[in-house]
Amino acid sequence: MEMLVSLAPIILMFVIFYFLLIRPQQKRQKKVQEMQTNLQKGDEVVTIGGFHATIHALDEGTIVLITENGTKLTYDRSAIREVKQR
Repeated sequence: MEMLVSLAPIILMFVIFYFLLIRPQQKRQKKVQEMQTNLQKGDEVVTIGGFHATIHALDEGTIVLITENGTKLTYDRSAIREVKQR
């Protein structure tokens, strides 16, 4: 019984750590992964580097972005941070 009482603070800290840090991060990762899976041609996106462009073509692991002046750049899907609202 004494051992359980001495382990209680450590267990409690782990539970708090899980609900404050680990679980919210998993939810964010799931949301980002879902967004990257649902990308479509013509979506205006922002990359993790802050580059703004429009999706020109999609492949399983890569996307081709086109800039305002017509330059085409190839990125990994994981490089997309967000889809801009139209």
